Amino acid sequence: MRLKDVTGAARPRSQGIDVDTLDATGPDSRGFLLWLLLLSFPVRDIVLGRVGPWWAASLALATLAVLYAATVRTAFDGRFPLRVPVTLFVVLTAAGAVVVALLDRRWSSVYALVGLAAGSVGGHLPRARRGVEWPLLLCVGGPVAVVMLSAWWGGADAEGVLGSAYAVGTAGLVTAIVIRLFGVIGMLRAAREELARAAVEAERLRFSRDLHDLLGHTLSLMVVKAQAVRLLAARDPAVAAAQAADIEDVGRRALGEVRQAVSGYRGRGLAAELEAARTALADAGVRPVIRSAGDALPGEADALLGWVVREGVTNVIRHSGARTCEITLRHGGGEAVVQVRDDGAGPAPGAPGNGLRGLAERLAEAGGSVAAGPGDGGGYALTATVGTEQWAP
Repeated sequence: MRLKDVTGAARPRSQGIDVDTLDATGPDSRGFLLWLLLLSFPVRDIVLGRVGPWWAASLALATLAVLYAATVRTAFDGRFPLRVPVTLFVVLTAAGAVVVALLDRRWSSVYALVGLAAGSVGGHLPRARRGVEWPLLLCVGGPVAVVMLSAWWGGADAEGVLGSAYAVGTAGLVTAIVIRLFGVIGMLRAAREELARAAVEAERLRFSRDLHDLLGHTLSLMVVKAQAVRLLAARDPAVAAAQAADIEDVGRRALGEVRQAVSGYRGRGLAAELEAARTALADAGVRPVIRSAGDALPGEADALLGWVVREGVTNVIRHSGARTCEITLRHGGGEAVVQVRDDGAGPAPGAPGNGLRGLAERLAEAGGSVAAGPGDGGGYALTATVGTEQWAP
């Protein structure tokens, strides 16, 4: 490797960890119960007669084992309130300190159990919102102080006192950190699953909105032409046949649009929509009037306003009963405005339809807005505004 390959700003090394493959369950109480094997050393001393009286030492060890098991089980079991394992842990710490100080200071494995219990309880304590983790530090630091006092009271030298404190503190902190780490992994996995569900819902909404916008206009046009075929079939078969051919062409175009929607296509552009609007309005008996002023639109804004024209013209054909439809486009000063206005009655009163809601969502995502309602001089107007500076080259 050349030297220049490692110069410049340092970057963190990737660990290549896949959260989905990690064990999200983490440690449980059964794994901590295995550490009761540490008491085999004091048991050996009792069997060999190194500690007496044997019955008092055996009762003390049994009590410590029960307290440790109960502390760990209740710490990992959410059915118990936290005060239960905390109380058991306090009793275990005091009992362990007294037993080691009175019976045999070599029973340092009892201190290790106290540290493990401290970590299992501290790892489940509520996290501090900010600042120092006082609950965790108190849960681990308290036993450290008690163990140091116990070792000193039992006659241990300075090295023994510090060694006992180190064993308890290390066991407690490492255990608590591991438990909290797996808790964070579980929350991270849940967050990823929630984001995945939200992405699926967003894509489902996008697709349904695209499908509505693509087919709503086309199917309305097909209905108009089918009505013309029905009315002209007896009087003028040639014209009726031409309209039927148009229905076939529109159907083929609709099929292509559905395929485009499935592949993620978002729109066919303003120019194509204006041309299609001119034809659709004329076929529906509505006189189209199209005005345009300003610079050329960026591609994204062009496709977005194409949806506005499509939705507005579809509503005019479906609901308005208008004789004239005016489509006005203005672009300048970093803003584009398109208005679809008719001289008809407009849609029926009530909540906006799916098309207008989807259109409002599209514009909102791009920082634009939509207004729909009665026009100043009568009729109905759909006006969309979007900034174009964000797409400027």
